[in-house]
Amino acid sequence: MQRSKVTVRVPATTANMGSGFDCIGLALDIWNDLTVEKADKFEVVTVGEGADRLPANATNLVVVGASKAFARAGIEMPALKFTCVNRIPFARGLGSSSAAVVSGIIAGIVLTGQEMPVEGKEELLNFASEVEGHPDNVGPCIYGGLQVGIHTGDRWYSSRIRLVDGIQAIVFLPDTILETSTSRAAVPDEVPRKDAVFNIGRAAILANAFATGNLKELRYAMQDRLHQTYRGACVPHLNPLIEAATEAGAHAAALSGAGPAVVAITSGAKGDLFSQLNGERFDNVVAEAMLRAAEGVGVKGRIFITVPSTKGAHVVQAAPPFSGNQIKHYGGVATDPLHVGGV
Repeated sequence: MQRSKVTVRVPATTANMGSGFDCIGLALDIWNDLTVEKADKFEVVTVGEGADRLPANATNLVVVGASKAFARAGIEMPALKFTCVNRIPFARGLGSSSAAVVSGIIAGIVLTGQEMPVEGKEELLNFASEVEGHPDNVGPCIYGGLQVGIHTGDRWYSSRIRLVDGIQAIVFLPDTILETSTSRAAVPDEVPRKDAVFNIGRAAILANAFATGNLKELRYAMQDRLHQTYRGACVPHLNPLIEAATEAGAHAAALSGAGPAVVAITSGAKGDLFSQLNGERFDNVVAEAMLRAAEGVGVKGRIFITVPSTKGAHVVQAAPPFSGNQIKHYGGVATDPLHVGGV
């Protein structure tokens, strides 16, 4: 069934996690909402993060994603109004591009009444990865949680790594942006074998640390020699913030995606965050240490304290609805268009 209106919610993602270059990513509890509806004329309205920078034309990635979905269905895209409520910082290394593409594709799928098989095919993952180009962000954006993605030779495949409870992500966001293309250009095409081996072992320990709850291993598991060393020239605050975060009590810290954001991982004495006493948690202490370190190297920014999201992209509502009036959709961020987190 084709529909006239849909609202899609997609999470932020932090990719690489240090050693998992181009293959590991984590969904975070920071969300963008995209509403697409049939209209008399084409229009793109953006509220929140990136509103002053994002294009209001067909090059906007939510429009690109939707147009690809319409093309896949063999349907000409009609005049649509795109309303973007953005909480994910733009061009900071938190998967804003993936979120835009995935939300646009899902909106287009819903409006055209398409279906995309998942088991054994993962068509949405592959379709979105072809459009966006970064499956380490696309995977967790679609599925949520901690994902590791590979290419089998035919298609992209993503597998969920179990996450213990009680994990927090402390994200330092510089005021300046860094385009992914600029950051990626600093990374060489070839690296010494010893550096590849260094990362392979640490990526394996990374998965084990998150799955078993032995988070102290992250101090070694999130070390990297494949990309952070080279991107450091573009991100002068990276090493000072990693050092400051770990000294303040974080398990580890790393460049978030292509940067310039830096993410630190913390936890408390109990698995349930709501049961933890302030004295058992390091989030505020780590956040303050990261801010001080950034100021020490002349970098201004802000901090987001959030948690992993086990939930990925999903449809909030559609018209006509998928179900009858007996079911109502509620969400922690639905009533506040600029609220961060809230799930």
